[in-house]
Amino acid sequence: MLPSARVRFLEKLRSALEDASFVKLTLSKPREREAELRNVYARIIEVKAGNVVSFTLRFSNRDVTRNHAFNEVPAQVGSFLADVFEEAHLFTTSGDFRLRASAAGEGALKASRPVFAATLSTAHDRQKPRALANAEFLCKLGVTLPDGTARAGMADKLRQVERFVEILGHLVDDSPLREATTVSVCDMGAGKGYLTFATHDFFRRRSASATVTGIEQRAELVEHTNGIAQELSCEGLRFERGEIGTFPTPERLDVLIALHACDTATDDALAAGVKAGAALLVVSPCCQKEARRQLVAPPVLADLLRHGILAERQAELLTDGLRAMVLEACGYEAKVFEFISHEHTGKNTMIAAIRRSEPKPEKWPAIHETMAFFGLCEMRLVRLLMGDG
Repeated sequence: MLPSARVRFLEKLRSALEDASFVKLTLSKPREREAELRNVYARIIEVKAGNVVSFTLRFSNRDVTRNHAFNEVPAQVGSFLADVFEEAHLFTTSGDFRLRASAAGEGALKASRPVFAATLSTAHDRQKPRALANAEFLCKLGVTLPDGTARAGMADKLRQVERFVEILGHLVDDSPLREATTVSVCDMGAGKGYLTFATHDFFRRRSASATVTGIEQRAELVEHTNGIAQELSCEGLRFERGEIGTFPTPERLDVLIALHACDTATDDALAAGVKAGAALLVVSPCCQKEARRQLVAPPVLADLLRHGILAERQAELLTDGLRAMVLEACGYEAKVFEFISHEHTGKNTMIAAIRRSEPKPEKWPAIHETMAFFGLCEMRLVRLLMGDG
């Protein structure tokens, strides 16, 4: 009788560690959707006692690192697969192996050609490589000098773009797009195109054919960014003039991006992404005015919110919290987190949502109760998506 897929996967792992072909390992897709532990990443590092396998456990709000001797790794991974995760991906120099396993031990093991031709550096304190080292588009857009260093006054912008690409990588790896070879992306409110170009470059580096459309209402910026895209031969990248909320969403849409869309424009963008069935939504809201105009402090909070600045912050928290709740009602797993440090930008809240399931209409009553508690009579995203929930 053929051993289970999980047993065969663990044997591949054991062999890769023994013959030095191991590159890295990822565990994903928690069995419990509300689990705090979201992913595990493993690679070999060098410590004083020799080489060990370093596990990074990525929780919803922190990372934890644990080191294991080679002979401990198969049992540790087996425990994760039995109790926590449904998927595992082993990268080796001789081949890659993806496991999809059920709690009962059944599943499937798929082999593919190796992504890596050589093992990774084992240096423990090595300098973290920049996600967009010497990207030519950054130079053309005026962010960097030809040697890749930031131009005067552009260091914060460069860090924003690099951080966005780092986040995008984690989100894609945790989404249905992790193995996609073709991807359709729409960046609503593209502006000068920093993130639009970065997204196109990101998928190109993953060997995915990406159709990336940047939507911007200012004609001069559309003309400028299209000129750079043509100059750099960025196949599949284009910019079009239009406004968030009225621009027709592409027939196929995998990723919706909208950073710093003002007030309810973020809601328009999110609604467009949900209605198009996008697998991944990434927005960074700005100027949440709709809730502030309606906010009525509940009696228990009245004394706290009598200060204008605190009421404004409460409106921002309420708006983004409700947005996350609405997305979850529409079948997405939503996260709200800090995009980048305040020292780089004041607009640093990000909402990321990955499509996980069918809509969950049972979540709508809690949304309306929360709105009523704070005196909100309406919310644009609720109005746009109530029927989709």
